[in-house]
Amino acid sequence: MRLFFSGLRKLSRRPATWVTVGLLIGLLVLILLAVGATANSRSVRTNGAEGKLLLTFPGAYNRVLQFITGLGGLFAVIYGAAIAGSEWSWGTLKSAVARGESRVRYTLITYATVAVMIGFGLLLTFAVGVVAAVVGAHLAGVSTSGLGDSATLSGLPERLLKGWFAVVEEGALGFTIATLARSQLAGIGVGIAFYFGETFAGIFLPDIVKYMPFSVANASLVTGASNTETLGGGASGLPADQALVLVVLWLVGSLLVASIFSDRVEITG
Repeated sequence: MRLFFSGLRKLSRRPATWVTVGLLIGLLVLILLAVGATANSRSVRTNGAEGKLLLTFPGAYNRVLQFITGLGGLFAVIYGAAIAGSEWSWGTLKSAVARGESRVRYTLITYATVAVMIGFGLLLTFAVGVVAAVVGAHLAGVSTSGLGDSATLSGLPERLLKGWFAVVEEGALGFTIATLARSQLAGIGVGIAFYFGETFAGIFLPDIVKYMPFSVANASLVTGASNTETLGGGASGLPADQALVLVVLWLVGSLLVASIFSDRVEITG
């Protein structure tokens, strides 16, 4: 526990933590306020109904979460890679091993702290996003009477938990890539390439890509009976329960690879 809480204190002071969540919040707020401010504009009047739908509660809760779990997956990959890469470039892993820490234990605890910070970022972004949606709704002249819808509010904890778990799985991929590369920049670059590569490959190889990490993360966030309606905004042929099992396998597999590599690789420098 000492190592875990020490890791949390370390990450809370890292610029990468606040820059990542700040960018995600900034993009979300910008989009919601822009939609609210322009919803009644003559130039966008033909799409005004769609824009107002984005700001209409209680559905706005899910749409804010869609944004976070969708684009947030990319930010989680970048954040996980940044933290894992810094362990090598800054020599903190080497220092921990010199103190007698188990490499596997240190790697797993390090990612556990990353997962906690991802959860903090998700909750903070969601809270700010809801406030921004309310402001946007007022700008667009949309009623916020559904803000206190009890059925939607009662289901939010489960949806947030699923969203956190899916984003954590995506972050583990970036964490593992950077560990294998022993570099922040390489981990971030390959992680981003993997994210967009899987997205584009889904057009040509849907039967294969639906089992890949980002696709199963989206598919595990099904909001309705249809397996094509996901909080991540994408389509998948996998049922939510099956996708959730694959999310677990990708998460465990990624951390297993990172742990084994850290345990066996020679640490120099």
